[in-house]
Amino acid sequence: MSSQTYSISDLSRELDITTRAIRFYEEQGLLSPERRGLERIYTARDKVSLKLILRGKRIGFSLAECRELIELYDPSSGNLKQLNSMLGKIAERRAQLEQQMLDIHQMQLELDTAQERCEQALAATLNNNDNR
Repeated sequence: MSSQTYSISDLSRELDITTRAIRFYEEQGLLSPERRGLERIYTARDKVSLKLILRGKRIGFSLAECRELIELYDPSSGNLKQLNSMLGKIAERRAQLEQQMLDIHQMQLELDTAQERCEQALAATLNNNDNR
């Protein structure tokens, strides 16, 4: 692991995230920078964790799931546990999305039916009013 360190503004710029968001993840226990007075000093591990959080967020993982993955981070083992866990979470997320797509498709069919019935009722009402 690299011994390079980063300030909060370094990470903010490099990963295009606000310093407020970084502090939030720290408050949640996902990052643990060292302190030099009031200054936060982030390690390469913190940077990897932050990247994992951001990637996890983009694909719909909860912060708890991100925490689990961060806790499994172990470059000395090639991160096998972390990678296997991530593959499992990806499969779960994919299954959730597929179910959501089915639910959305079903809702669209129901909307089509409701719209058709409303249009038929409206046409019938207008037709009845024209015949008066």
